[in-house]
Amino acid sequence: MGRPKVVLGVSGGIAAYKACELLRRLTESGHDVRVVPTASALRFVGEPTWSALSGNPVSPQVWDEVHEVPHVRIGQAADLVVVAPATADTLARAAHGLADDLLTNTLLTARCPVVFAPAMHTEMWENPATRENVATLRRRGAVVIEPAVGRLTGVDTGQGRLPDPAEIFEVCRRVLARGAEGVAADLAGRHVVVSAGGTREPLDPVRFLGNRSSGKQGYALARSAVARGARVTLVAANTDLADPAGADVVRVGTAVQLREAVLKAASDADAVVMAAAVADFRPATYASGKIKKREGQEPAPVELVRNPDVLAELAAGRPHAGQVVVGFAAETDDVLANGRAKLARKGCDLLVVNEVGERRTFGSEENEAVVLAADGTETPVPYGPKEALADVVWDLVARRW
Repeated sequence: MGRPKVVLGVSGGIAAYKACELLRRLTESGHDVRVVPTASALRFVGEPTWSALSGNPVSPQVWDEVHEVPHVRIGQAADLVVVAPATADTLARAAHGLADDLLTNTLLTARCPVVFAPAMHTEMWENPATRENVATLRRRGAVVIEPAVGRLTGVDTGQGRLPDPAEIFEVCRRVLARGAEGVAADLAGRHVVVSAGGTREPLDPVRFLGNRSSGKQGYALARSAVARGARVTLVAANTDLADPAGADVVRVGTAVQLREAVLKAASDADAVVMAAAVADFRPATYASGKIKKREGQEPAPVELVRNPDVLAELAAGRPHAGQVVVGFAAETDDVLANGRAKLARKGCDLLVVNEVGERRTFGSEENEAVVLAADGTETPVPYGPKEALADVVWDLVARRW
């Protein structure tokens, strides 16, 4: 089997230079990449750059190499088409089926998954015309990644920034893998909320009660959902991971803050997956100054109080009957017995149960779990990448819709 064939479409925006990094990641990971820029894109990054980095010829015109019928053949042969950056103009032409250059012809002839990574000023992204074009493309099965929030051209700041190329690459990799299995963007049109990381409960300005959660499983869930077409809100507690492309990231610190953010985001969500390690307890009092060590004195006991049970609250207070609620149970002993008891106690639809410890799961790229369902079924997930577990969770969620 040959190398996966990827078409990298590049629109005429200042973020075109970032597509060079995406191209490098695609080629270095073994993909055969054909760059198809628009004529405007070549005003930002020239043809020699794209040709040298991809190892393939580059042209925006349907009139070059006509005997090879490029306006048809490129799309027909592709395993994935990704447009990064995708300007408002390119989104509009794609949504309306226009074909006035090689890129739009390629989009019309492609029978493979298509990913758009928009980049534009906030006003353009929020314009009703653009929103309708994006909705049209998503209805047709394309994955349109939400742009990032940050510095734009000039002094402007807001949503419209091209996501990090490394994160766009992760979306492409996941979409390619699912495309090879013949699976469409099955979460398209859904809004999902994922919590990730570990909450920290402050004791004084320099100390806190926390846990070992890195947030990697929650981020894998968010990335998987984006690649499957969902609109994703990621509530991240104390992580140092790069924002997943396309996810709306809400940063929190404590369990109380996480509860507030998750409940707000869940009000219109189709599913909520609570992958974060939420502290069960917090200090009853907070010392405004650093607690000092006193010579000859033992430290005062730390009194704890319970934190809100966010998972149980979500399960009991769903805004609509179709919302699927998924919990996680990190156990150190009697894993399945404790998991079954927690599932019954919390009232959620699914509970992902895994064994944890100092050298197990936390901070690792791999995981092993059993997904317990309220209907009594159990789905074991063998040891492997956390993204594999993420896809199993979304498969089970999608069945419940």
